Amino acid sequence: MKTIKFPERREYDNLLRRPVAETASLETLVAGILSDVKLQGDAALKLYGLQFDKVQISRFEVEETEFEKAEGLVPEKLKNAIRFAAENIRRFHAAQKESGQTVETVPGVTCWRKSVPVSSVGLYIPGGSAPLFSTILMLGIPAMLAGCGEVVMCTPPMPDGTVNPAMLFAARLVGIRKVFRVGGVQAIGAMAYGTESIPRVHKIFGPGNGYVTCAKQLISKEGIAIDLPAGPSELAVLADKSCVPAFVAADLLSQAEHGPDSQVILVTDSEKVIEDVMKQLGEQLELLPRKELAAQALRNSKAILVKGMEEGMYLLNSYAPEHLIIACRNDQVLAAQVVNAGSVFLGNYACESAGDYASGTNHTLPTNGAAKAYSGVSLDSFVKKITFQSITKEGIQNLGRAIELMAEAEGLEGHRNAVSVRLAD
Repeated sequence: MKTIKFPERREYDNLLRRPVAETASLETLVAGILSDVKLQGDAALKLYGLQFDKVQISRFEVEETEFEKAEGLVPEKLKNAIRFAAENIRRFHAAQKESGQTVETVPGVTCWRKSVPVSSVGLYIPGGSAPLFSTILMLGIPAMLAGCGEVVMCTPPMPDGTVNPAMLFAARLVGIRKVFRVGGVQAIGAMAYGTESIPRVHKIFGPGNGYVTCAKQLISKEGIAIDLPAGPSELAVLADKSCVPAFVAADLLSQAEHGPDSQVILVTDSEKVIEDVMKQLGEQLELLPRKELAAQALRNSKAILVKGMEEGMYLLNSYAPEHLIIACRNDQVLAAQVVNAGSVFLGNYACESAGDYASGTNHTLPTNGAAKAYSGVSLDSFVKKITFQSITKEGIQNLGRAIELMAEAEGLEGHRNAVSVRLAD
């Protein structure tokens, strides 16, 4: 990690820039794969499955016998951990349900809003370098709570052509019945356009590498809904002298190990904190099985010394991190100043891993500064909000003259007339 001391605000844009991938050739490649899937369906899925996953797939959908077999392959301790996490996630997301509220804006005019589930959703679950069965819980549980009629899941197969047993256990636990062994860009294309085996869906969810993220962005240009911009993972830590340097280092490494395009940021008003965290980073990095990936991510990462916590919060709101840990004595006070972040963790014991797995909050979050405008996935992500209004004769009389005047001022005579004919009735 590079250390930067007391940067000026005019330097923040350059200082906080994320690792940038070359996009022109990436978009060309991804667009070509999407086009092939759109035109050739399952044939393209087989071709790209062999090319990228090195697996020849004859049947994409996971069969019932595979779910049953997976149940016996997952250790009981892991199954209980998954059940525990699922219950916490379900409890937190169930509390997000809204009861419809009816409002009478003027006598005779009643308005209300109704939540209607997205009828068909697709969940993309990464399974390459790490089988993210936790993401199945994060996406599948709110989809089921929302009442989505059809939930389709795609995930890359393992080298033997099967799907990781823990992923199948998690899918069945949350109620997902349709699981397909397809990964990467071709999976996004299959759910976006539909193939002979995989149904087309109305909205696609899930994180992924740069290729998957690019594919989601391209299909969104065609009017196919996606959850949010979710690219390489990132974490920022705001720490003062009350932090535990070993904890901070562990948190930074927990995100750095995602891959070389991840980024972690340490912001503090103490040079001693930077020194102690750097020492811990060096020691803990050597113990990680994915230390090469984490080391590459650390080269994109920074430790920033600021003059005070107020400046630190300004810097972090400018950065808008996916994850933000506040390891400070007055964490609650500082938390009130957060306006741009995907998910916030308060105190020395609030590790980001808790949110990734079992605390209950969702780990599918906006990255690359998108937290300035986007929220993470929630129950709301799986529903549409439809407004209704009931207007009586008294109601149109109360609204009518104002509507006529406004429509006339905008030059929309048809709009005015739709009210006038009712008032004259």
